[in-house]
Amino acid sequence: MSPDQRGNDLAGFLRARRTQVTPEQVGLPPGPGLRRTPGLRREELATLAGVSIDYYTRLERGKETRPSPAVVDSLARALRLHEDEHGHLRNLAARAARSTAEPTPAPSRTVRPGIDLLLDNLRPGPAYVLSRTLDVLAANPGGLRLYAGIENWPVKQRNLARYYFLHPGARDLFPEWDTRVRGCVARLRALAGTDPDAPDLARLVGELLLKSPDFARLWERYDVRPHRPGTKHFHHPQVGDLTLGYQSMLLEGTSGHRLVAYYADPTTPDHDAMVLLDMLSTSQASRADDHSAVKDGPDQPG
Repeated sequence: MSPDQRGNDLAGFLRARRTQVTPEQVGLPPGPGLRRTPGLRREELATLAGVSIDYYTRLERGKETRPSPAVVDSLARALRLHEDEHGHLRNLAARAARSTAEPTPAPSRTVRPGIDLLLDNLRPGPAYVLSRTLDVLAANPGGLRLYAGIENWPVKQRNLARYYFLHPGARDLFPEWDTRVRGCVARLRALAGTDPDAPDLARLVGELLLKSPDFARLWERYDVRPHRPGTKHFHHPQVGDLTLGYQSMLLEGTSGHRLVAYYADPTTPDHDAMVLLDMLSTSQASRADDHSAVKDGPDQPG
């Protein structure tokens, strides 16, 4: 990535965040007349951050690429950035100041030995391993079928971001689809702040920008959010409605692989649905194996 592009990433983040802060939020009067753009004006943000209007304008235009740590922190306070966004701004500023980008090695997709056994031991809870760009690298039966229809995609195409935006059943599966996709894009944006030249990220983002207007719109917001535990609601075509807790764990010694495991209280209908999904997934996988064995085996005697 060129120095100009790195400066443009910093500029794009500042512009996007400025438009999402209102004068009222920072104690400023809205002023007379209609505002031509949403959020703060450049001069308002420059004043709040304690920098000149000319200097801030150069930052937003990608002409200034070496803001000091003090300026970065002042801008973060003026923009009311939370901790993750503040860290992202620091990463963008540090990257913009570098004259050359270090080459990024291709991340490994190899799942460490023993992970398949661990996934199996987590049944009936759905569980899977994701790459840093949300590729599904391994899964137990329920983990794969939880995202209904993804099992029909080729293995290398199984990616949760791709599923959210491009699979026709994703909006029906997730009652809170809007929330899910915002979090998904924000996690990819966070990765872009630390490793923007990564080929795996560039390929995925390029595909989704081309194929999904929803992704393109959210990508331009420059939201940043790490993966956090919580709950997810599903309207599953095979087992109905279920709400599952989930936990994400970084796998040590990997290039950003995460194990994601789902759970439910054993006394709840959600747990029953989770068990049913595991049973159905196992049964369907067994039938597929039997069909493959008959199809590929020797001719049966007449």
